[in-house]
Formats: sequence, C-alpha cells, structure tokens
Amino acid sequence: MSQLPSQPANSNSSVPTDVTPVVALKELVARLHREQNKIQDLLSSLGFALRSFNNLNQFLELIPLMATRVTDADGSALFLYKPNGQVRLEQLHWQDSRQRKNIRKALEAASSQISLPTSAPLATTSGILDAQMHRCLGPDMQAFGTAILVKHKERGWLYVLSRDPEYTWTETRQKLVRLVADQTAVAIENDQLGVELRKKERLDQELEIGAEIQRRLLPRQCPSIPGIALAARCKPANHVGGDYYDFIPTNHKLNAEEKDGDQTQTDRWAMVIGDVMGKGVPAGLIMTMMRGMLRGEVLHFNSPARILQNLNRVMYADLENSNRFITLFYSEYDPQKRILSYSNAAHNPPLWWHAATKTVSRLDTNGMLIGLEAHSQYENNQAYLEPGDTVIYYTDGLTDAASPSGERFDEENLIIAFSNACKYYNEPQEILDCLFNQIQQFIGADRQNGDDMTVVVLQTR
Repeated sequence: MSQLPSQPANSNSSVPTDVTPVVALKELVARLHREQNKIQDLLSSLGFALRSFNNLNQFLELIPLMATRVTDADGSALFLYKPNGQVRLEQLHWQDSRQRKNIRKALEAASSQISLPTSAPLATTSGILDAQMHRCLGPDMQAFGTAILVKHKERGWLYVLSRDPEYTWTETRQKLVRLVADQTAVAIENDQLGVELRKKERLDQELEIGAEIQRRLLPRQCPSIPGIALAARCKPANHVGGDYYDFIPTNHKLNAEEKDGDQTQTDRWAMVIGDVMGKGVPAGLIMTMMRGMLRGEVLHFNSPARILQNLNRVMYADLENSNRFITLFYSEYDPQKRILSYSNAAHNPPLWWHAATKTVSRLDTNGMLIGLEAHSQYENNQAYLEPGDTVIYYTDGLTDAASPSGERFDEENLIIAFSNACKYYNEPQEILDCLFNQIQQFIGADRQNGDDMTVVVLQTR
C-alpha cells in the first residue's frame, strides 16, 4: 500500500491543497483495480498464447516478459535443464535495452558453470544457480525464482530480477510467478506429448509397412494341389506377428507307377507352420529371416528331418544372440502316393481326423526347438491319408487363448471343436471358420487374443 500524497510546500497555491481521506482511498482503489486488470490481461494473454502457439520457442519468448510485468521487476530470466545435465539460459527480458546485452552475458556465464546431476534435489539446484547468478551479476542485483516442474520433475527455473534495493519478494509476487511457471510447465509437457505423438505416428506407419510386408510374405492364397483341398488363416495379435505358415513347391519329380505303358510325373508340396517365441517386430523379423532360409533349404531335396537339422544349424548363432527360439513343423505331401512325410521341431503336433473311424490322432516326432542346440537331431515319419481325412496345423495361440475368467482353451477343447467341425462341415474353409468362431466365443466377442493365431486345414479328396 502506497502512502497518501503529502501536502504541497506552498500553501498559497491556487491548486486545492486538501485531499480528503475518501478521495485518497478512491484513488488507491482505482490504482489497485488498474493493477489487477493489468495482471488479468497479461495472464489472459499468456493463456491464449498457450492455446494458440504450436511452437514451444515462440511461447517461451513470452515467459520472461510476463513474469517481469506481473511482478514489477526490472527483468526476468528463464533457465531450462538439458538432458546432459547442463543449465541453459533459454530466454531473457530486461527493461533497459542498454543493459540487456551485459545482463545476458552474465547470466550465460552463470549457467555455463553448472552441471547438475539428474537426481539433484530442488533446494540444491536453486542454491547452486543462485550462487552463480549473484557472483556473475553482482551484489546489487536481487534475484527471486521458482522451479518449473513437469510431472513432479524439475525442468528449470524462472527468475525475476531487480536492482531496486526496496524491491520485496511478496507473497502475491510469488504466487504470480508460480502461476507463470506452471503455464510454462504445461507448455513444455504439451510439447513433449506432441513429440511422443509424432514418434508414435511414425512408429505406427513403420509397423503398418512391416505388417504389409509380412502379409505379402505369407501365401496370398492356398495352392491347387491334386488330391487335397486347403484353407489357411493367420491372425496376429499385433501389427506384426511371429507366426508363420507356407506352401512351398519342392520340385521333387517322382516317377509314378506305369499305367498302360505311360509314365506320368507329379510334384511334392511342402506345408510348414512355425512360431517364433515372442510377439511384435522382433519376432516378425526372425520369422522373415527363417522363411528365406527355409525356402532355400527346401531346394536341396533333403528329407524333412535333414531340412530341420540344416535350418537349425544355420540359424543357431542368430537365434542365440537374440535369445529367441522357433518351433517348426515341416511336412511334404506326395499326391501320387497320398503320403504326408513330416518332422517336428517342438511345435504343436498337427491333429489328424480319420474319416473312416471319426477319431483324432497327432502327427509328431521327437525334436528340439530351432536355435536351442547347435547340433540337434530330428526324426522323420510318414502318414497315409485316406479320402476324407483332415489335418489341421496350428500355433499355440489357439490352445493358449484365455477366457475372461483366465481359463485356457487347451488342446483337449481344440480336439473336440475340430472333431465336431469335421463331422458337420465338408470344406476346409468351413472347418477353419468354425474353429476361429469357437475360439472367439471362448475368449469373448469383444476381446482380442493376446497371442498370434494361425491355422492351416488340409483335407484329402
């Protein structure tokens, strides 16, 4: 509160010399209203800038100006901390333009002397900064500051500066500077959220590109193979998955039995399903690498067991370094003999529905995960498929699917669902749709399965 005006020295002046207490009080109230309106206008402008500016630096330029005006100081300085622990003078406002350059040099010298640990407490941080500022600015400069906190983490300090020896750091001024500092913290946090959002958008775009590449690597449609019908579906849990299935022409030319003196030839087809441990981009990258190596290995015309053995040997070092493994079931179908030759590297054994007996058995052999041991050995086996028999290859996303109560679908339920589907449906696509519908009902119509799910249905004619 300012003192009332004193009486003029010359009592004979024509100007009225008496100022009543009521007039003085009115003048004081009017001045307080003007100050209050000024502060409200300034803070309103700051709020508008916060809403309007998309560039953080443009907003930060206003902060020292606002802090100076709402506190009637000579100037204000905004310091921000950098990730490397350095303190930098971000913005400065000083009323006297002739002194601004010297003040800036002194403040930059003060901040350049400070390197703070990221865990420095608030009191320690402000104490170091205060000491450097007083040393560089001189004893006649008063500096009062408040921390800028973003999510309870100190990101900088906002100071008001004055060379007036009568200047006091009142509670009202503290609240006003705190308000400006809080607006600064909001702007910094909004900028961080914007940066993170843009990173996420770029990542989503990259994931979508990766998902599109992976979709193109998987078979677009099932091949036409004499004597069998096929259906397949891969449903990743994320953009990019670790499940894999493929149909590969092996180019094995097999001499069929002679009929009426003629000799015909037919091709074998490889049908394979695999699962990389884990989900997302790392699993997808390994799956892509494995696909290329497997397709190259198939061209060597080896048995299923030897193909898995060679694949394990060439992929072992890469898988060991990534701490990931692959389960893989590899099979080759001979349409002429109706024989399915296969070998298993610890994958879920495919289920074989026998049309004649309406029973289900498993296709399995002994074998370790791909990438677990460098010299793993695998076994060969064969199955003769009669007309109407159906085989499903699947990944553990089906049997590990969980209901809202946490119960797993497990292999027993899958066998029951598969057996019922084979009894009521005659086409592989219908059986495939039935199985996926059963799984979705089990986990809940509005819930997403937490793992990739892949099914291939093979049915003989």
